[in-house]
Amino acid sequence: MRFLRPSRPWSPGLLLVIVAVVAMPGADLGPQPVEMREIAPGIFVREGAQAEISAQNGGHIANIGFIVGEACVAAIDTGSSLREGLALRAAVRQVTELPIAYLILTHVHPDHILGAAAFEQDGPEVIGHRMLPDAMARRARGYLTRIAEDLGPAAEGTEIVPPTAIVADTRRLDLGGRSLLLKAHPTAHTNNDLSVFDARTGTLWLSDLLFVDRIPALDGSILGWLRLCDALLESGAARVVPGHGPVPSDWQAALKAQCRYLQRIADGVRKVIQEGGTIGQAVAQVGREDAGNWLLFDAYHGRNVTAAFVELEWE
Repeated sequence: MRFLRPSRPWSPGLLLVIVAVVAMPGADLGPQPVEMREIAPGIFVREGAQAEISAQNGGHIANIGFIVGEACVAAIDTGSSLREGLALRAAVRQVTELPIAYLILTHVHPDHILGAAAFEQDGPEVIGHRMLPDAMARRARGYLTRIAEDLGPAAEGTEIVPPTAIVADTRRLDLGGRSLLLKAHPTAHTNNDLSVFDARTGTLWLSDLLFVDRIPALDGSILGWLRLCDALLESGAARVVPGHGPVPSDWQAALKAQCRYLQRIADGVRKVIQEGGTIGQAVAQVGREDAGNWLLFDAYHGRNVTAAFVELEWE
């Protein structure tokens, strides 16, 4: 594992940043454009492809980005590889020369964290949920092996970068004229979900606590995720950044659609269990009516039902 060591003026307005990564010595990274969209003043998002990680899409499947204050910058998630992290860092530098003081990793999944080594030269504080270091340690070998298989040479130089600071409950970051509230959530999508709220614009960066169009992936607790639904709906956010899919014009409608899907799984799995059925029967029966509502349904629905069954079997 690799551990990190503990301006140009910016003005608001719509900006599309397109950058190319310069190859590092010894690494055939090549140019890789990345498009950043400014969804609110100082908040930049790169929307990922609605697909699985592959060499064809370069692993660019998660929504990643950064927030610019008057004194410094916070990057949020870094993509699937060193190459993608470098593209994100280059995008920051197209906007501002302010220091990148914080690197926020919203949860353990590889499409969100594996580009973190690109920011080592900036020496940022790397921040994650209190459960993130353990999750990283358990999954590091598998993640790095899989990304090398999926991306081939484009994965060269990719490493795991554990957090240098953890959030057990909440923490505020001052970017200069801009306050970010980081919140560590109970087990939901994973057991290490962290959200970011920008008070200045009312933007809530939920990452994979919200999937838009793409089917949610359950890697934590279906009951915990459902309990979180009401609290998120009452957040009062002006806009929400999901972990996958476009920034929705009506984020509450998008969140309710996700909650309905999760509730349908929970209800269906409970029924199968009550009737003495098996996991296999649950996978074959529960929630199949949603197949036309979500991208990548076949890739994740069976896993979601299986995880829900294992959890609800012992209610």
